[in-house]
Amino acid sequence: RSAAKLQPKAFVASNCYHIETPSTENLAINDNMAGASQFDGMQPGIILLREGTDTSQGKGQLISNINACQAISDTVRTTLGPRGMDKMIVNQSGIATISNDGATILKLLDIVHPAARTLVDIAKSQDSEVGDGTTSVTMLACSFMKESKPFIEDGVHPQTIIRAYRAATAFALAKINELAVKINKDDPAELRSLLEKCAMTTLSSKLVAQSKEYFAKLCVDAVMSLDALLPLNMIGIKKVQGGALEESELCLGVAFKKTFSYAGFEMQPKKYENPLIALLNVELELKKEKDNAEVRIDNVEDYQAIVDAEWDILYEKLQLIADSGAKVVLSKLPIGDVATQWFSDRDIFCAGRVADDDLRRTMASCGGAIQTSVANITEDTLGRCELFEERQVGGERYNFFKGCPESKTCTIILRGGAEQFIEETERSLHDAIMIVRRAIKNDAVVAGGGAIEMELSRCLREHARTIEGKQQLIISAFAKALEVIPRQLCDNAGFDATNILNRLRQKHATDGGTWFGVDVFDESIADNFERTVWEPAVVKINAITAASEACCIILSVDETVKNPTSKIAGTDAQHGGHPGLAMAPGGGPMGGGMPQR
Repeated sequence: RSAAKLQPKAFVASNCYHIETPSTENLAINDNMAGASQFDGMQPGIILLREGTDTSQGKGQLISNINACQAISDTVRTTLGPRGMDKMIVNQSGIATISNDGATILKLLDIVHPAARTLVDIAKSQDSEVGDGTTSVTMLACSFMKESKPFIEDGVHPQTIIRAYRAATAFALAKINELAVKINKDDPAELRSLLEKCAMTTLSSKLVAQSKEYFAKLCVDAVMSLDALLPLNMIGIKKVQGGALEESELCLGVAFKKTFSYAGFEMQPKKYENPLIALLNVELELKKEKDNAEVRIDNVEDYQAIVDAEWDILYEKLQLIADSGAKVVLSKLPIGDVATQWFSDRDIFCAGRVADDDLRRTMASCGGAIQTSVANITEDTLGRCELFEERQVGGERYNFFKGCPESKTCTIILRGGAEQFIEETERSLHDAIMIVRRAIKNDAVVAGGGAIEMELSRCLREHARTIEGKQQLIISAFAKALEVIPRQLCDNAGFDATNILNRLRQKHATDGGTWFGVDVFDESIADNFERTVWEPAVVKINAITAASEACCIILSVDETVKNPTSKIAGTDAQHGGHPGLAMAPGGGPMGGGMPQR
């Protein structure tokens, strides 16, 4: 038979490709006809991707990814520093968020570009790891990519750039550890001063900058009240609208909003000294029988006995709580009107539906244990505090537990006017608290205001001259990219960035100019270490590491394959187009499907 009869035939159906091969009887041919020659040199086409798949590769798509990241940088760069602007982001529900925190802005932007989402990830990691520097890490990553763009266009292989960037990153991190100033932790006064200055540096670029001294002390007091592990979830932040910002207060203990209460609550005492506190996960109200329960009775006395049994069960629980000596009863589950009135008659304070985190912080602060039964309440399972009181805060009533023996938790009550302002104040305090925690764990600090970036840039330029080959130019570009921080600080303050940076380069080239940075208040340069513009060294280490890794990840991508959107979950499925709804030859649906009942 001729070789032409053996040509493969391709059939296309529903974007699935099937190659039909000759039958066994057609393969009964002479050995000398086998081989590639029988196809006259023609090879069947191999189709790997579904129809509609978008692929892009090479230099063009790499430049496209860099340009997408540059657009992200242009969005957040104006928020950097004490003179940075704020962004208002309105979501689909019409809720507006005003913030200058880089991580918050990037999370709310709902970015869909796959390469640009890398910047969102590093901003989130910076926020969760150290709290501050989220805008800086985004700008550094974009600046590294911008400086690598000319090398990509000139044909330099991306792996060459990646190797040089990683070498420059390692050199920069070693230099930061060498330059960082260690603080003596043995002196409590010196340590506290360090923590307050680090917190004030963080708050200087926030909406609460006018009250940074007040909030810096508040944040340091909050962190110092925690145990050695410094758990962040043991610091509660409650927001009460109204009043001045300076009316915000720190409760060394627990404070939470008064829960829903029934009639009789106002008769309960609102202040106790040295009370015992019962922490429960028990429901204290009359409960109906479960669904589908059936009780057959034939006289009124039996029905009354059932009702009396329900009341007796509740009263027995209440009596056991009262016999334990507890004067404050907190429960995660509801406390009904009968129990509320019963406690009021015996001068016992009760609160039901207490939030789980508030109940756990109360346990951590006052001691005791959360009980799921009232049968075994002993003195060991009850908490204690020196003072319990309920008082008015703005338009809300709050319960305060002060003088706790296990005081390893605290609560910050924020006051302010607009809701958006209080929300941004909470985010600002979160950043400051994270910085204070990091400063306690890592006692090395560097000067902010672009000082450390300018010093690293100078050191990297000098180091680059000792390296031969292409890496010399790439490391010099890395050094130039670090200058984006002081440059943007100048631009946001309305200064002449070129003039300020030239003065900084000249100062850093001389002895004693290591900590000179931008002075945004006097439109000049200043020794930011003397001016106590301090930041924990770990903030810069984490920012440069994350930015460099994000840049290397994007540079290492040489092809982007975007699959088409699946139609299975779309309109085709709604109109019977799902593959599982295809009809079998017998007239029924293909596949066994669900059994008929």
